[in-house]
Amino acid sequence: MEIIFLGTGVAIPQKGRVQSGVLVRLEEKPLLVDCGSGVLSRFPDAGISHTEVDTVLLSHLHLDHVADLVPLLKANWLRGKTNMRIYGPDGTEDWLSKMLGAYEYIQDEVDVDVIELTPGKEFTPEGFDCEITCASAAHSVPTLAYRVTAEDGEFVYSGDTEPCRNIMDLAVEADLLIHECSFPPGTKVTNHTTPSTLAEMLEDYNKEIGSICLTHFYPEMKGHEREAIHRLKDYVEGEVILAEDLMRLEL
Repeated sequence: MEIIFLGTGVAIPQKGRVQSGVLVRLEEKPLLVDCGSGVLSRFPDAGISHTEVDTVLLSHLHLDHVADLVPLLKANWLRGKTNMRIYGPDGTEDWLSKMLGAYEYIQDEVDVDVIELTPGKEFTPEGFDCEITCASAAHSVPTLAYRVTAEDGEFVYSGDTEPCRNIMDLAVEADLLIHECSFPPGTKVTNHTTPSTLAEMLEDYNKEIGSICLTHFYPEMKGHEREAIHRLKDYVEGEVILAEDLMRLEL
């Protein structure tokens, strides 16, 4: 299993970081998790054709996680690929219908199947040899975290969230937890995570999670990278990794 970080940033532009998007290769078949602005343009940099993608998981419907989804549908259509399966939280089908409704010339040409998920749902996407489980996150809109279990390993993707037990429980005995870390230690913030608040949650889990990869960095996190690693390194069995755009991890 290969995990490619297409975008590790947020809604505020930053040099070297576009918005959220992670591509997972499962036996060479790609699964896209979130698709924020700039993610589509990362495909050539990653050496992957966007037309390979026919399945997308959405954690939630904020723009920095979905802005390039309709452009992806259009780009695929322009290259002769019209089918897409999209999994997401409650409201995904209505949101996408409204978005495509503004572009009837695309709406009439693509075949999109939307599957809305509820926390606790377990499923296997068509064409994949893996099992996916979702849990609710602690954010300002309905948000799902995902655990992907395949022969090569298991990882959890948090989406946007405050540290919460739903996600930590989902991540127990996983090889990797990809968790948002929006702001530096000491920042008072809701709906998002800092190294301090994540460490407080991890104290109760006694190194039951393999490694942690931090992502979804606001500009305020710049210069606090070493501090984040130092704050969290004692709470995981493996290592603390700081995600960068186009970084690749193997499980």
